[in-house]
Amino acid sequence: MEIISLNFVPQCSVVTWSSKLATTRLVPNRSNLLLSGIRKSRLVIRNGNSDGYVVGENEDLASIARRGESRSKVLIPGLPDESNGEAAARISHSHCEWRPKLRVHYEKSGCDNVEAPAVLFLPGFGVGSFHYEKQLTDLGRDYRVWAIDFLGQGLSLPTEDPTTMADDTGASEDEKPFWGFGDKTEPWADQLVFSLDLWRDQVQYFVEEVIGEPVYIAGNSLGGYVALYLAATHPHLVKGVTLLNATPFWGFFPNPVRSPKLARLFPWPGAFPLPERVKKITELVWQKISDPESIAEILKQVYTDHSTNVDKVFSRIVEVTQHPAAAASFASIMLAPGGQLSFSEALSRTMFKYVSCMEEKIHG
Repeated sequence: MEIISLNFVPQCSVVTWSSKLATTRLVPNRSNLLLSGIRKSRLVIRNGNSDGYVVGENEDLASIARRGESRSKVLIPGLPDESNGEAAARISHSHCEWRPKLRVHYEKSGCDNVEAPAVLFLPGFGVGSFHYEKQLTDLGRDYRVWAIDFLGQGLSLPTEDPTTMADDTGASEDEKPFWGFGDKTEPWADQLVFSLDLWRDQVQYFVEEVIGEPVYIAGNSLGGYVALYLAATHPHLVKGVTLLNATPFWGFFPNPVRSPKLARLFPWPGAFPLPERVKKITELVWQKISDPESIAEILKQVYTDHSTNVDKVFSRIVEVTQHPAAAASFASIMLAPGGQLSFSEALSRTMFKYVSCMEEKIHG
């Protein structure tokens, strides 16, 4: 298994690129950061003029930043240019029911490439598989590619209200805009918490039952943590991990398996129904963060390059916030316990297994 982080690029060097070299080919037709063991990676870093760098063999991106040189934008060459007649891989949408009322939405491309490696993308918090449209259309030309929505996010929200009201007489649907705000949990949602452990189990199921073979996994932010968590606990399912700005922390409250005594000090672990005080806070917070203007402002901060077209991402996020289960799912996510393994523990365990595997290969 190999682990790749966006903070470094294995086998790198920097070549100055000026307008004099415009006729020299510096990059291949297709770049591949994910499967570095199959195809060498190269990056082009541009700052809006003729100067730039090609990252190749001996230097990482951080060293460029330390020197104060061009680092405003990273472009990955090789995306299909449909205006020039270059065909992009077709993306198809599907879903699978993992547990009752819990449907996992996913997108896939390149499934006709039956002999090619399988690649799985995991999204960051608040987005979904739609965030990987360019990766699906590009990598799907050569590989089999999947991207999923985590449960409680994107289009993987519950298909029914996980709670009911004890006294529901006379209440119309318009008076009950939020799912999960009832006072009694439905049997199928008993102990349901949208947590790191749940997402790890979800991805395990997806790899085993939908993809059906070990995969290369790339995870952004929260997805990076989940990817590493799966690799640490189920290494037989993961061929390699690519971390894209992976978050090193998730979950403010103690895990009940890891710290049972400490966890008992926090009576609500993110399960349904929401306590009354949590309902009130969630309503106030949700009204603010689900506002389209707030979403647009957050995207401006996330995408430092404001020339990037984020219209599709914006519209998809707004669409998700209008789902009746979105607010309660957000509350569950925010107050869910951390994972049984910390990020550093998952990283250490994964790297140890990789080194042990390499030693076995070397020493027979």
